[in-house]
Amino acid sequence: MSLFETALPLAMLGVLVLVLFSGFPVAFCLAGVGLVFALVGGMLDMFVPAQLFLIVSRIWGSIADNLVLVAIPMFIFMGIMLERSGVARHLLEILSVLMRRVPGGLALSVVLMGTIMAATTGIVGASVVMLALLALPVMMERGYDKGITAGVISASGTLGILIPPSIMLVIMGDLLAIPVGDLFTGAVIPGFLLSGLYLVYIVVMALLKPERMPRLEKKPMADGQSLLGLVIRGFLPPTALVVLVLGSIIGGFATPTEAAGVGAFGATMLAMVNRTFSFRLLKDVVQGTALTNAMIFGIFCGATLFSYVFRELGGDDAIVHLIELLDLHDWTLLLLLMAIIFLLGFFFDWLEITLIILPVFRPIVMALDFGDAVPKDKILLWFAIAVAVNLQTSYLTPPFGPALFYLRQAGQGYLTLGEIYKGIIPFTLLQLMGLLLCLIFPTLVIWLPSYVGY
Repeated sequence: MSLFETALPLAMLGVLVLVLFSGFPVAFCLAGVGLVFALVGGMLDMFVPAQLFLIVSRIWGSIADNLVLVAIPMFIFMGIMLERSGVARHLLEILSVLMRRVPGGLALSVVLMGTIMAATTGIVGASVVMLALLALPVMMERGYDKGITAGVISASGTLGILIPPSIMLVIMGDLLAIPVGDLFTGAVIPGFLLSGLYLVYIVVMALLKPERMPRLEKKPMADGQSLLGLVIRGFLPPTALVVLVLGSIIGGFATPTEAAGVGAFGATMLAMVNRTFSFRLLKDVVQGTALTNAMIFGIFCGATLFSYVFRELGGDDAIVHLIELLDLHDWTLLLLLMAIIFLLGFFFDWLEITLIILPVFRPIVMALDFGDAVPKDKILLWFAIAVAVNLQTSYLTPPFGPALFYLRQAGQGYLTLGEIYKGIIPFTLLQLMGLLLCLIFPTLVIWLPSYVGY
């Protein structure tokens, strides 16, 4: 490629970065930059404008006609229904009772609740807001350190991006041509590994600095309540839903799309059991699902146009050419790709990063060779899960860090933005530790998919 042919697609990426900082809707940024550079490429005889008519068929073939992506609106529905039906509130109540004698018991309850909710829904914003509304006032009342409180709620709420069923993994499977079942099973151990790291950190901090996380006092049960009753009411229903959704996928009994349907139905049944279901609730949940789904698929359409023009201008070849010039060892190159994704997470949302970066990185990763450490046919799966763990940090790293702003909005009057930023530092380091463990020990990712026969 000539220097000019390399420069144009790279300039396209640079302009996109600048436009994204404008605050304009991401879907329009992607589509607008794609159209502008299609016209520029046409004037420079590097792109045939008539090719733009192919965009509609590409959007239909890759998005609208993709049965796997049908799982996304159903997982969104399940998450919103669980949030608004009171299931989460009962879950936190029983967990706090069960963990009251353990150091840092309330913080541990929040992490466990975030883990269970992550295994039933992949909506991070809803999880963080829900945890903040339910746990923040209680933790402040019990004298918990503000930094610990902010970090625990933010990090626990972001587990839904990784632990299946995760919307991000569904999208990754489509972008990287990896079976979603592979991604779901591959993400189970890394997801629970992160949760375990949070739990260990909380217990250690509670033992070293007990004044930051005072133990809960034992309170008498309310009339008509028993521990067994609380467990049956608040713990077993969401756990059963996890088994139905996640277990059916891992066990090979259902596809992710079918399991999503089961999850949506199960969440509705739980709302009925809790006597919180109403047609007004159903209307609100459907409305919220439609708005979130429209946002995601709007970005899909814009990204399809952008990536098509980028490839036609030689963008893939330009990136590969630059990588070849660096002449890096395969492990060094992998770390460089991870560093790029981590840095992008400071400024962009995971959806933007995955839709723009993953199709570009895919041919590079497929050409890597890690010898006996990672089988050739598992490299892309291992890389995808490592990226998913990496992208979880994008929810906690300022200045973008959406989880931080969800917490700030839900926790007004309790936490300042400075206290939130300070509190997430150790949890971001724990996430990077989890990423490093997944890179050093690829078996954490590839063992379970191999074991269940995917």
